[in-house]
Amino acid sequence: MTNGLRAARNAREWSQERLVREIERHARQHLMDVASTASLRVYVSEWENGRRQISARYAKILRALLGVTDAELTGVPAESGQPVAADGYDELMGRIDAARSLSLTMVGTFMDQTELLRTMDRQMGAAGLVDEMTAHLARLEEALTFAVLPETRRPVARALAGAATLAAWQALDVGAVERAWRHYELGKRAAKEAEEPMYLAHATAEQAYVLCDAGRASMAVQLIRDAQRLGGTTMSPRLTAWLHAAEAEICARAGLPEDCQRALDRAARSLPAGDAARDPDMLSIFLNEGHLTRWRGSALALIGDDEAVESLYTALDTADPTFIRASAGLRCDLAQAHMARGEHDQAHEHLRQARLIASRTGSVRHRRRVEQLTQRM
Repeated sequence: MTNGLRAARNAREWSQERLVREIERHARQHLMDVASTASLRVYVSEWENGRRQISARYAKILRALLGVTDAELTGVPAESGQPVAADGYDELMGRIDAARSLSLTMVGTFMDQTELLRTMDRQMGAAGLVDEMTAHLARLEEALTFAVLPETRRPVARALAGAATLAAWQALDVGAVERAWRHYELGKRAAKEAEEPMYLAHATAEQAYVLCDAGRASMAVQLIRDAQRLGGTTMSPRLTAWLHAAEAEICARAGLPEDCQRALDRAARSLPAGDAARDPDMLSIFLNEGHLTRWRGSALALIGDDEAVESLYTALDTADPTFIRASAGLRCDLAQAHMARGEHDQAHEHLRQARLIASRTGSVRHRRRVEQLTQRM
């Protein structure tokens, strides 16, 4: 057993005592029985030092609290599935027949499940969804593994591409960066099999954020531009605008202000008119003029442009209240913009709000940014 639990706890900057309190709070909310406070303190210490195995009951609680998988929690690699015996042709053919009968209605159900998980993630954060997301991906991968003919495989692969990309963003949010990277690779493979260049472009573009967060912004710029190439001429106008806005943010983080400005201009030209935000051809994309105003302010704050503050307050006033987690990022952007102007009182207040939202949603990614900005003040 490795220190997966300790690493996940430290990523949230929780002490062992805080973890004990969170276990007790979760148990009360879900009407679960757990050990006494004194015993839990001993359990946490022994779990982290490998002297006690985490039971299934406590593993379920810890996964929900910390947003980690069993493999990340214990260091035991997850099994890829039950092996098929050498003479197990009947079982194999049974699975293939079941996958063959997979109807478009079932694929629609998979897409609906992804949509539900996306909505819950947006409003509540990713940490408490790790079990549901892991099971959802496993069902989709199982369906694709035993689907044989292209007319069956492609719809399932398309559903898997969307779900894997969502799972990757959730993993990045809770600080599980290797899991995020692997999910993006899964999403890209599924998009290629589905022959869906829009899904491939989206997964590739989001993967660039992993590189950016790791301090490889120059490499991320190359990847986001490659994502645009992969999308080609088949992309919807809204996805095209989204890719340019993402490029602008990443160029800003790479210290390329002129490239950032040009990408913002391309995003504005590509964005369809009107208040509608959701792309009917790419359900994971939400972008209208209000969202782009926020994105513009974020990028301008990164390059120290004075216009950032006005754009960000406009975005704050018009923000969709259901995008709870995103509001932490907006508050961080405002703090950064005020810091560039020497307005530290306003920056402190926005960082305070961002910290509260990040704690509420369990976002390790936003919490790290809050701490980075706090250290610069």
